[in-house]
Amino acid sequence: MTVSAPASSQGFLYDQVIGHVRQLVDKGTLKPGDRAPSLRALSRQLRVSISTVSQAYAALQELGVLRVRPQSGYYVDSTAGRPQDSPVPRKTAVSQQPRKVRFGELFEEIFSVANDPEVVPLGAAVPSVELMPVKGVLRATQRAAARHPERAIGYCFPPGNADLRHEIARRYVDLGLAIDPDNVIVTSGCSEALALSLQSVTRRGDIVAVESPTYFSVLRLIERMGLLAVEIDSDPESGMCLDALEGAIETMDIKAVVAVLNFSNPLGSLMPDERKQRLVGLLESAGIPLIEDDIYGDLYFGDQRPAIARCYDGKGLVLTCSSFSKTIAPGYRIGWVVADRWRDDVIEWKQATSSAMCSLPQMAMADYLRSGEYERHLVRLRRAYRLQVEKMRYMLARHLPEGTRISNPQGGFVLWVEMPRGIDALELLNRALRENISLTPGMMFSATRKFRNFVRVNCGYPWDERIEHAVIRLGELVREMAHSGG
Repeated sequence: MTVSAPASSQGFLYDQVIGHVRQLVDKGTLKPGDRAPSLRALSRQLRVSISTVSQAYAALQELGVLRVRPQSGYYVDSTAGRPQDSPVPRKTAVSQQPRKVRFGELFEEIFSVANDPEVVPLGAAVPSVELMPVKGVLRATQRAAARHPERAIGYCFPPGNADLRHEIARRYVDLGLAIDPDNVIVTSGCSEALALSLQSVTRRGDIVAVESPTYFSVLRLIERMGLLAVEIDSDPESGMCLDALEGAIETMDIKAVVAVLNFSNPLGSLMPDERKQRLVGLLESAGIPLIEDDIYGDLYFGDQRPAIARCYDGKGLVLTCSSFSKTIAPGYRIGWVVADRWRDDVIEWKQATSSAMCSLPQMAMADYLRSGEYERHLVRLRRAYRLQVEKMRYMLARHLPEGTRISNPQGGFVLWVEMPRGIDALELLNRALRENISLTPGMMFSATRKFRNFVRVNCGYPWDERIEHAVIRLGELVREMAHSGG
């Protein structure tokens, strides 16, 4: 059968070849040890160039799907089927009781190694600078400084650089949204956007509903603000359980909901559009604001960027937070919140905590976005993250013991790993750190310190021998712990 490839970019054709071969392997059409179609044959079948097939086969070899035999061709690797068979982690029952959060010391311990170049970076969800458009950003910085040298070294007051806010607002047009740039407030990263949003819609002692598991920086914010967290069950594939949330709303005075609907951290779940619409409707009926963290929204592996909750917001109850830290320049610390009815509150909190911001990074980011380079960079970045996630998932499934469950995200660059019962993730972290390997233990993602046999793994770095050795050693450590009873 001949499959016609629609006219599109080289990147799409490359992805099509990878998807076609993966489908043949996943469905059992090609079994371990079988010879893969030749470059020429697949080129004719898919109507793509031999060069495109060759690049795709090289990527499949990196993923462990194919292996090459000199003078013979490509063959399906003997372990190629296992990662696809690895089940995703199970939902863990949560107690729907408001909780104080206490994480300070553990949080500091985890991040004390984040900047150590000797430690293999599987812990903090930090992207490699190798993947960032360094030259393009530096060119934009130079252009911005040359164009307005006085502004470049001066203060920039909230709500932030007008050109940057305009470019951020323009990025929402493709989602069918007309965002007023005046409602965009520039922040120092997404964490500050979340903090300002929480400060604007809650008071000390209020109850905030969060996903379970949820991003630990949200829990840290709740801790420092004197708020109470109520955990809502979340599914590894579709996100927060809306029936559980509805039940919590009926029995508690919830003042805000914080959620990552697109490729949550750490689960990697993607809430379907119809459930996003139901979530917004549920919160509108109760008059509860939704603080949506969409920092991973641009990092989708499929064909289309997923919608955000704001697409269904008819009453201005959604505060949309994001940043460029995972996609362009982590060190520039540029985030934002689209705040609508809470705009003035967010600006007042911003002025109270940091009355002015750095001008040059904002000017440079506006220039970079205006140049059109960002979209081209995102195509390359999404492909890199997808391959890194698939490679890490394959290697973890290969080296961790039976009973391990690994998330299968469709975007972002983290994996959520459920190890066999009895494995203490905190003890695993201690053993791994002695060998210069970082991890994030699952208990960090729960106000009640659940998920004790879970870890989050960062896939933000290109695969290399150092990371491979670290994953192999992690597998050995987990097996040793399982053998000794944890």
